[in-house]
Formats: sequence, C-alpha cells, structure tokens
Amino acid sequence: MALDLDTQGILAAATIVMYIPFLFTSFKVASRCGIWQGRWTSLLVFCITRVLGGAFLVAAQKVTPLNNGLYIAGYMLEVLGLAPLLLCMLSLLRSIFEGPDGEPTDETIFHSFRLFNAAAVLLTVIGFAIVSHSSSSASTMRKAGFLLFSVQYIALVGICIFLWTQLRNIMKYRKQLLKAISFALPFLAVRTVYGVLSIITTDTFTGSATSSNASSLAVFDLVTGNWEIFLVMDMVTEYVIVIIYTISAFVLPLDQDFKAPDLSDDVLLLNGS
Repeated sequence: MALDLDTQGILAAATIVMYIPFLFTSFKVASRCGIWQGRWTSLLVFCITRVLGGAFLVAAQKVTPLNNGLYIAGYMLEVLGLAPLLLCMLSLLRSIFEGPDGEPTDETIFHSFRLFNAAAVLLTVIGFAIVSHSSSSASTMRKAGFLLFSVQYIALVGICIFLWTQLRNIMKYRKQLLKAISFALPFLAVRTVYGVLSIITTDTFTGSATSSNASSLAVFDLVTGNWEIFLVMDMVTEYVIVIIYTISAFVLPLDQDFKAPDLSDDVLLLNGS
C-alpha cells in the first residue's frame, strides 16, 4: 500500500499504526474512570481523531476519481487533534485542585475553558465546512479558532504556575501528576505553535493543492509544506504527550490520595504503651 502513497499518505498510514495501540489503552483507562466523566476521556477522543484522520487521508489517496471531501475530512481531524490534547491537560489540572471530598473548590475557570475549547472547535469546523464556498471566510474562521486554542494554552501555563506556588497543599500523587503535566507543556507549546503557523499558511486542503506561498512560512503549510517539520513539530510532539499522559494514567494511583492513612500501627503502639 505504501508504494501507492505519497509522503503525506505514508505519514497518515504511520499515524494509524502508531495510535491503534493507544486507542485500546486509552479506552481501558477512560473506562476505569468513567467514559463520560473521567479525566482520561479526552485522551481517548484524541486517539480516535488520529486513527480516523489517518484513515481518511489514506483513503483519499487510494480512491479514484479524486475525492476532495476525504482530504478535507482528514486534514480537519488533523487540525482538531489539538482540542482534546488541551482538554485532557485541563482535566488533569482540575484533578490536582481536588480536595479531600474529591471536588475542586471553584469550577468557573474549568467551565470557561471548556466553552472556549468548544467555540474554537466550532469555528475551525465551520472554516473547513465552507472552504469550497468562501476561502477567505473559511481561513478567517480557522484562524479565529486557533487564536482561541492559543489562549487556552496560555491559560494552562498560568494554571500550572499557580499550582507550583501551592505545591505544599497538593496531595502526594497529584504532585507527581503536576510534574508530568509540566514536562508535557513544552511539547504542547511546540504543537500549538505549529498548529497556528499551519493554519496561517494553509489555504487549500485538497489532494491537488500546490504551494503558491513564497514566504518562509510556506514550510508550515499542512498540505504542501516541509514534511520533516510536520513530523517533528506535529507527530512527534503529540506522540510524546500521549506517552506522558498514558504513563501517568497507569503509574499514578490518584485515588490513593483520598484514602485515609493506615492507623493500625499507631493503635498497636498506643496499646502497647
């Protein structure tokens, strides 16, 4: 199959292979915490978007005659993959705020963040939906969506900084989770920057697109740009983030933070005295 695919198609096929294992592991983790309410559900959504997006792009290159709808769907899912990555980090940060009762003291900032994320997704989807009718309006919509994604990333950094100032009040395993999130932040920054640059420079999401941008930013064009940059700034950074999230899910027993300490030894010591 790879012999019939160009570089973008090969990368799309590689994406499918890379994320199928994580699709099953993320489903297992999300099921353990509750699919609809768990902190890992966004990770599962991300893995689904990557597998589906890769499948659309591979299918687009295999189907004849040319079907631009498959290309648009594939690139849209590629672009929207940033949304669940941001939401997953938000959910993990929310869990760090949890106290002994298992609930954060104030949900306002998290509700606002989710609304921002939903608005960004909606604008981006509209930008892809109307691309064949009004390319200028579609581009404006996509850029507005990624402006909101950028604001969300900055907000995540601010929340992380605040939590580090409150480290002494954070429970044991949530401290470890904060360290893992902080380690993932630079990779998410690179992914966000690439997303912004690719949305700025990409005008056409079709299989017959050719580069007409002579500026230095043309290398970030999602369709005709430099595939090595896409590989490093998009695929590799996302994969590292998913690995960090997945390891954290399996290694950190966050529920243990809510368990009362074992007082049996203290009781025996008191009785012996």
